[in-house]
Amino acid sequence: MIVIQSHAELTREIARRRTARQRIAFVPTMGNLHRGHVQLMHEARRHADTVLASIYVNPLQFGPREDFAAYPRTPEQDRAQLEAAGVDILFMPDDTVIYPRGRDASTRVEVPGISDILCGASRPGHFRGVATVVHRLFQLVTPDVAVFGKKDYQQLLVIRLMSGDFNLPIEIVGVETVREPDGLALSSRNSYLAAAERPLAAQLYAVLRSVADQIRTQGVTGAGYAAVEAEASGKLAAAGLRPDYVSIRRQQDLAAPVAGDRQLVVLAAAWLGKARLIDNLEVELKPVP
Repeated sequence: MIVIQSHAELTREIARRRTARQRIAFVPTMGNLHRGHVQLMHEARRHADTVLASIYVNPLQFGPREDFAAYPRTPEQDRAQLEAAGVDILFMPDDTVIYPRGRDASTRVEVPGISDILCGASRPGHFRGVATVVHRLFQLVTPDVAVFGKKDYQQLLVIRLMSGDFNLPIEIVGVETVREPDGLALSSRNSYLAAAERPLAAQLYAVLRSVADQIRTQGVTGAGYAAVEAEASGKLAAAGLRPDYVSIRRQQDLAAPVAGDRQLVVLAAAWLGKARLIDNLEVELKPVP
């Protein structure tokens, strides 16, 4: 595995592989990798000759009271996992590569509307930081395909919309969430959970499954969604979590469902101690006979 830090070296290596007519798949990460990230690397291999991963903890997607300084950084372990997963290139830029004119002076990219709801309402500016850094990384790497996990469902849609708006010739692939045996979605922030909190964290997935079952079996529609969401938030609170939101939305744009919508997604975010957990479940409803 080649480890690259500079823009110039990355450009030379990309050009060499393009000359060899290689297809390039890109997996951007913030490090502190786990099995979910490894699954993204395997999926990337299915789409390309070269798999390129990046590790960069992007300050622009952290709020002033969020965990940028404390975000877990494990570069040596990350390198070993990526090499074992068969990654060809690891790109590890610093701030001067990503924001050459400085963070405050750099152009920002924002996808209006979808960036301001759900997690965007709780974390103002977060998705602007995500769209900005992903657009910059796409410019540097120039991949044919980019791979993201579906656990960050709203983030995936923001990136799809951003890529479409800029007419970027990049295929965006979403990969199913990798879970622990009790259903907890793998996340770098799971390391914030105390030992006593860890069993409680699986309640987030359990509540999502309960909501999905209600939607499928009870014919919930329209105003009924709000009651289901409120009941689910109550279950999370009763289990010891502090719910941020539970929301039933349309898969394609995260708008509120209307009559006839069949492709839904249930999204939730909740605090448990220092950890803010997010998760989602896609729901496919059968057509009404």
